[in-house]
Formats: sequence, C-alpha cells, structure tokens
Amino acid sequence: MAIICRENLFSIHTKNSTYQMKVEMGFLLHTYYGPYVGDMDMSYLARRIDRGFSGNPDGAPDRRFSLDTQLLEYSAYGTGDYRNDCLRVEYADGSQVTDLKYVSYEVKEGKYALEGLPAMYQEDAKAETLEITLRDEYKNLEVILYYGVFEDLDIITRACRIVNHGKDPVHLLRVYSMCLDFYGKDMDFIHFYGRHAMERVMERSPLQHGMQGVGSRRGYSSHQHNPFVILCKHDATEDRGFCYGASFMYSGNFAAEAEVSQADDTRLTMGIHDAQFCFEVQPGDSFIAPEVLLTFSGEGLGQLSRNYHRAIRYHVCRGKYKTARRPILVNNWEATYFDFDTEKLLDIARDAKEMGIEMLVMDDGWFGKREDDNSGLGDWFVNEKKLVGGLKKLVDGVNEIGLKFGIWFEPEMISEDSDLYRAHPDWALTIPGRSFTRSRNQLVLDFSREDVRQYVLDRMCEILESANIEYVKWDANRHLSDVWSAQLPAGRQGEVFHRYILGLYDFLEKITKRFPDVLFEGCSGGGGRFDAGMMYYHPQIWCSDDTDAVERLQIQYGTSFAYPVSTVGSHVSVCPNHQTGRNVSLKTRGVVAMSGTFGYELDITKMNDSEKREVKEQIETFKQYYGLIQNGDYYRLTDDGRASNVVAWEFVSGDKKEALVNAVILKTMANPIFQTIYMKGLKPDAFYEIEGREGKFTGAALMSAGYPLPVAMDDYESVQLHVYEKTEN
Repeated sequence: MAIICRENLFSIHTKNSTYQMKVEMGFLLHTYYGPYVGDMDMSYLARRIDRGFSGNPDGAPDRRFSLDTQLLEYSAYGTGDYRNDCLRVEYADGSQVTDLKYVSYEVKEGKYALEGLPAMYQEDAKAETLEITLRDEYKNLEVILYYGVFEDLDIITRACRIVNHGKDPVHLLRVYSMCLDFYGKDMDFIHFYGRHAMERVMERSPLQHGMQGVGSRRGYSSHQHNPFVILCKHDATEDRGFCYGASFMYSGNFAAEAEVSQADDTRLTMGIHDAQFCFEVQPGDSFIAPEVLLTFSGEGLGQLSRNYHRAIRYHVCRGKYKTARRPILVNNWEATYFDFDTEKLLDIARDAKEMGIEMLVMDDGWFGKREDDNSGLGDWFVNEKKLVGGLKKLVDGVNEIGLKFGIWFEPEMISEDSDLYRAHPDWALTIPGRSFTRSRNQLVLDFSREDVRQYVLDRMCEILESANIEYVKWDANRHLSDVWSAQLPAGRQGEVFHRYILGLYDFLEKITKRFPDVLFEGCSGGGGRFDAGMMYYHPQIWCSDDTDAVERLQIQYGTSFAYPVSTVGSHVSVCPNHQTGRNVSLKTRGVVAMSGTFGYELDITKMNDSEKREVKEQIETFKQYYGLIQNGDYYRLTDDGRASNVVAWEFVSGDKKEALVNAVILKTMANPIFQTIYMKGLKPDAFYEIEGREGKFTGAALMSAGYPLPVAMDDYESVQLHVYEKTEN
C-alpha cells in the first residue's frame, strides 16, 4: 500500500519517496519528506528546546514544545506559530485565531476530485487518497486535508476543504493549499520569472533568513511569475541531488513563499494570493482550495522534470488530443495581422497544402468591427465584408483544398467600442463612478457572473456549430484591474478574483465537453496563463508571443522544468523576426519549433521555392519523430545559453533504443573553441548509430565522452542528431 496509517503516524510512499506526518498533543506535525525510508517512524528527527518568545500551547508537557518551532503540516494563524500561515479566518466576533487539532483520517481507493476545479485524475494509474480532518472546536471550523498518491509517478497532490460547521458566517482571509516544512535551510529556491514575450526564465538563489517568494496579483497566473517552484540542495544538478517541486494547478492569483525561520528551518507554502481575497462561507458550506502537485527527486532536476512531464501529459491533459497527433498548422497572424479576406486566406491554404501543412488557423480580426485591437471584442458575429459569403464558405473552401480549419477567440474580453459594451457596460470589471484602467483599449468581462458566461458561450457555440471548425485558439490579452462585480454585494467583493477563475473553469468544462473533437489551445498574450490548471482544459498552450527562435531557446528551457513538450505551442516565424528583428536560418527555426506542438506563423505565399522545399522536409522530419518528441523522456543537456555558447536538449524513447538530440550554437567566433555535447538516458552497454554519420558508439561513450559538434560558420547554426540502437542482422 502507498498509504500506511497506524498509531497516529501517517506514511505516504511512492516509488522513490516517503512523506510522513504524526499526531502529537492533538497537533498534526510533519516529520519527513524525502527518499524512500520504508516502515520507519521519522519523528526521531524532531528536536526541542525552550526558545525565548516561542510560546507553548495549552496542555504542553513543558516549555520545549512550541508550535513556533515544530514542523507543522498545515499552519493556521494566531496560536503561537509566527511563521507564514496557511489559514486566516475572521469570525463573527472579529477574532482571527484558529486552533486546528487532529480529528480523524480516512484512506480511499482512487484519486479524489475537486468540484469546480481542475485536478490530477487517475485513469489507468494506481492511486490512493488520504483525507485527514482537523478542527477548531471553539468555532466548529473544519479543515479536510487531501493527499492524492500516484505511487508509480512519484507524485503526491495536496488540496484542502474548509467547512463551516458553526452558526455564523466566517470570512476566509487566506487559504493556502499546502504547507511543507523542512529541517534546515541549506537549499536553493528556483523560480521562473519573466514578462510578456519572455516568460519562465529560470532563477536560482540560496535561501536566506526571512521570506522569499513569487506570486501574481494580476488575476492570471501571469507572464511575470509561474506558479511552479523548486527547492533543492545547493549541490543539486540536472543529474544528481535532492529536489522538491511544487506546481499549483490554478490559473489565477497565487503565492509561493519560502521562509527560513529563527531556528534555520524552512517552510514552503503555496496557494491563492490573499490580495483582495475575502471569501464568505455560510454555515454548512465549504471552500475548496486548489491542488498542488508535489514531487521529490533524489536524482536531480532532470528527473524532477520528467516526473511532472508524465503526470501532466497523461493525468492532467484530457480529451482526444491528449494522445492523438496534433495537426501541423499555419496561423495567419504574423502573415496578415488584421488585413485579410477570404481569398487571401485561401491562397495561404493552397500553398500550405503543397508543403504538407495540415491546418489553417484564422487569427484575430474576423468578427464585428475589428480592423485593429481597439474595437469589436464581444461582438462575436462574422464580418462578411472580410469573409464574403460567410464563415462556412471559407471553411468549406479550406476543407476542399485538403486542410482542417481553426479559429481565434478572445472570449473573456470586451472592447468599449463594441455593441456588447454599449448594451451591457455593467458586464465589464469596472467600479461605478470611478475611472478605470485600459489595456489595448479593452476591458475584462465579469466571468464570475453566470449570465455573462452563458451569453459568450452561446455566441461561441453558434460560431463553432456553423462550420467544420476543428481548432480554437483561446486568447486573453490583458490582466485584471478595477476588480468589482455588479452582481455581488459590497461585503463580498473580495470573492471576485477567485469566482472569476471558477467561472472560467466552468465555461471551459462546458465548451470542451460540447466539442470533444475540437483541439483547444490556450493563450494569454502567449504564456501569461501557462499553468497546470489550464492544461486540464487546453492540452497545449501558446508558449510565448515571442517567436524569435533564439529567445525561444531560453523560454522553452525554463518551461521544460515543469511542463511537457506536448503542451508547448511553438511555431516557425518569418525573418527578420517581428519581435526582435533577428535573422535566424529556417533550419534553426524549425529545430527550435519542433520542441513543441509545431507549426508556422508567417506568410508562406511569399516563400521562394527553396524555402518551400525546406518546409516540406521539416514537416516530414517532425512527423517521423513525432512520437519521440511528444512522448519521449526529455533531457536538458546544457543551460539556457546564458553561461554557454550551445543550447542542447534531447528526447529519448521509453525503451532507450532511440534518441533525438537538438543543439543550437549561438555565436560563431574566430579561432573557435570546440563544442562537445554529452547525451543522456541511453543504455550504457548498447551500441548506437547516428543517422548520416559514420561509425557506431556505445551509450556509455556518447554519455561520458560525448559527441563533437561541428564548427559553426554562422551565428545560430543548429544540429539535429537521430541516434538509434544498432541491432545485429
């Protein structure tokens, strides 16, 4: 069994890890998380001392027992633990103290689900659930801690439910999903920061006393900070060392905070950010906190990433396209922007068909009065001045050429210059009587309201049912501000941020069920909502609006720490690149984009014959290696290029018989230094060949001695090596 409970000791075992808790004096203490230790009570690690100004709970045997110095499983505010808390509640009498004591536990077969929220699901994996109930007996407030255990995946999920059994409403001021305490502070904090068009850049720094953290108060998980962090030992590398990952399966405001205490212990917390958060829970009702995906790796950062890749690919992503091959597409955005009509799109489709592209995606500008990004959002009616004869005529024409058809929506947004805003100004998130902030001259629809969601859902469904549309790009191009809902009373405006995300999830659940054969790709100005929560509804997400292949190396490197390649929307774009002006060879642009869902975002009608032949070859190459790229084990062979002149990565098949190695040499130089790459994940004793190269090599040689790269004759040259096991005839 993965979960063993005896004598107030709770042990959770995965294939390579153990997670343990113990009840003492009624408090649920955390004893251990790390490598598998078998049937062992790890509470022997606890040490106690009388620390000044660290008080003692009622009934403590002596002054050495303090909540301020113990490792706790879930910390509440106000009873003597002065470290970062997970739960803060305001009661009817104005008090904010919550004293949680252990009540009971229950072990269940299978993985729990969370109403209205995305969560890992079991399917064909072995999974169990541990529920532990804590209670404040003075206020009749109950906290149910959920632990989902995927033994073979080395994943433990965390979530919780707050239940009000009292007679009066309570107001939740903070509800984090997870608390994880460690002895010692000798760890590094890794997070992934960024900005629009440069998301998920890795940053690693040693823990220091006090608080280190990242988060978002923008309404979305954001470009600026990703809801995924790692704690690891100072000596941890890609291939060795202790690493702990925490991925928040939520797409709104979040906080991930690491605190080193006065005693050099460490606490990691993660949950919904408490900025403008105040959620009322009536007697008998409950509040569910979103899920955190935890994993431990004793074999470095690379194995930690592969744990997440398998979990998200097979137990977060859902639907037809979880495993089905995604079509190779061309998106017209960087080809035409808003300047297109039916004939221009059909011209793109004809050339696309000749090159082996499988889908045409019509981006922004097909609806309402939409000649630029200043008007029209919310008016989801086909602009027949552009699409003469209507949408179905265009889609039928594209299908007759032999391509599938996809379309762009921005359902959560509204333009002031729109018929919808003129009819329903109260549907936007604004505060009556105040000026408000614009971004791209657009506002955000109040998706916390069911009537607003239902209107937009009806309009989208009408469009999707009007023609053979097989792909939707779902965009959201501004963050939330001036957050206030006309449908909630003054005392409940602190619920809007969270209710917005719950409404979004409700909408996505309905539309993906109604159109199960449509491939939905998420987008928020690129990677502004690139999180495991959105992947529950969108099996792929546009990784970044930055399509420059060189900058994408850094973006996709950081993304790879938590998210599988199958979720990464990545396209070949034109050069000079529209964001940076950089020139990069078509070959290198293809190699970089192949480490994603793959497609094109440029005017292919302007390509010469040589370029068109190269595109055709790229598509055949991607199809050949599709299974290896999308489902293989991912290895980072170098850093992201900030400390080296080569960025290299590798895909290895599950049976280790085949690998695809990709490398980009950043800068050419006079009298160059030779570059060598060291492969990973191969069978040491097996013999391998490299397609197009002479000789055969043992896996041990390719991994330990490496393989020499050619000398680059130009900046940003790329190499792609197909490595396969040599079998005797």
